[in-house]
Amino acid sequence: MAQSSPQNGHNDRHSSQNDNDGNDERSALLPSLLRGKVAHEGESGRHGFHPRHFLGVTYRSSNLVSQYVNILWPFVPLAIIFRYVFSDRPLLVFAFAYIGMIPSANLLGFAGQEFAKKLPKVAGTIIETTFGSIVEIILFVVLILKHRQPDEGQDDGNGDEGNLIPIIQAAILGSILTNLLLCLGLCFFVGGLRQTTQKFHAAISETGNGLLLVAAFGLLIPSAFYSALKGETTIEKDSLGFSILKEKFTPETLQRDILKISQVTSIVLIIAFVCYVWYNARSQHSIFDEVIQADEHRDMDREEDEARMRYTGTETAVALIISLIFATLLLIYLVEEIEAVVHSGVPDQFLGLILLPLVEKAAEHLTAIDEAYDGVINVALYHCLGPSIQTALFNGPLVVLVGWALGKPMDLNFEIFMIVLVVLGIIVVGNFLRDGESNWLEGALLVIVYVIIAIASWYYPNPDVATSNGLEGAGTAATTQNITIDSDVLKKLLLMANMPVEH
Repeated sequence: MAQSSPQNGHNDRHSSQNDNDGNDERSALLPSLLRGKVAHEGESGRHGFHPRHFLGVTYRSSNLVSQYVNILWPFVPLAIIFRYVFSDRPLLVFAFAYIGMIPSANLLGFAGQEFAKKLPKVAGTIIETTFGSIVEIILFVVLILKHRQPDEGQDDGNGDEGNLIPIIQAAILGSILTNLLLCLGLCFFVGGLRQTTQKFHAAISETGNGLLLVAAFGLLIPSAFYSALKGETTIEKDSLGFSILKEKFTPETLQRDILKISQVTSIVLIIAFVCYVWYNARSQHSIFDEVIQADEHRDMDREEDEARMRYTGTETAVALIISLIFATLLLIYLVEEIEAVVHSGVPDQFLGLILLPLVEKAAEHLTAIDEAYDGVINVALYHCLGPSIQTALFNGPLVVLVGWALGKPMDLNFEIFMIVLVVLGIIVVGNFLRDGESNWLEGALLVIVYVIIAIASWYYPNPDVATSNGLEGAGTAATTQNITIDSDVLKKLLLMANMPVEH
């Protein structure tokens, strides 16, 4: 047998090392991305665009539930037709657009998955989560674009009067709650039906829960600041109708300060999100890779998933473009009809906290639940915590910056009732994640908590009726305070009003 020379052995080892640098899942993520390596499991074996294969892959989607969701595609053209032909029926337009958003978001999520499979593990998971949040970003941007400022001297009003900022704020918090309570609860419940307990890695649960607590703290600060100082800006009127300020700290000053705090806080939260992505992509890439890879080997449907037909690179791009176009159109239709929906009796807070988050994250939820059922609990957990972190650290702050650029007063001054729900939700989820395992009972309890929140939000009054974080004495409400005034000034005021002066 021929023996290789030391030089050849060195070359072989050098070549093997180069190959491993490109293929070893423990290698750093970013250099792999830059080299453009394609994971074997994401290859379709075809090139270009083939309509028949494209439709077949689209219909089969990633799992059976997503396949059933494709039955809802007829609602997409129905929404478009009703928008232009039957525009006098806004509730039907809203209903069709709402249902049509589900298959559109499902296609966007599936195309994101197909694109993610062509990348290294952690990079693919991050990209997949990002595509799942694109619908939410589009929704927030469309809402802030459609927001109408009230005329000077008028109350802010409701969604049926063009004031969409309370709905955006509720949607930000509702998205976090939907992922943490409903989606994670269903993952625990469905996974627990198939397996007695499911164990997950502390690297995902502890990092995710810690970041959510930091995000909740950042979102809470503007609301706490506003609540602490709102009582110091009350404008009073004396018996003559003259407005007297208790202090020079006016409501306008407080609103301006809150807006500045929200804008700076948003920049800081986005920096925190960049740190989170870098932590996953670079610093702890090997840990997350090992966790995700071990999960994939435990996937009960692994062979079936590997046998599925894949999109080509071109087909993936086409699917992303089609889904983005339909999702954007339907979201515009939804936002246009919000005034009619609120006017029909649906509360602002219920619309923002429950209805909109359910449809915007439909694809992400279906993916996570399917993964939990297949035993891939770490990936499912990432799909629940990841979007929540992105909403709190990036999507929500981003819409504040977009409003800043458009000259619209979008801030992080949430209703105290809503922000308390989020903080309590994060604490409850953190308590369930502490032991590193889940079962169906924990999932059922999380879903029950979400249902209770949904019931409470239905009865929560609109901003023009009551608010837990508004200025006291605003609108028609009257307030009384004892104010000391100089006697000479009082005499002059009484003389001006032609009233007798008592000595």
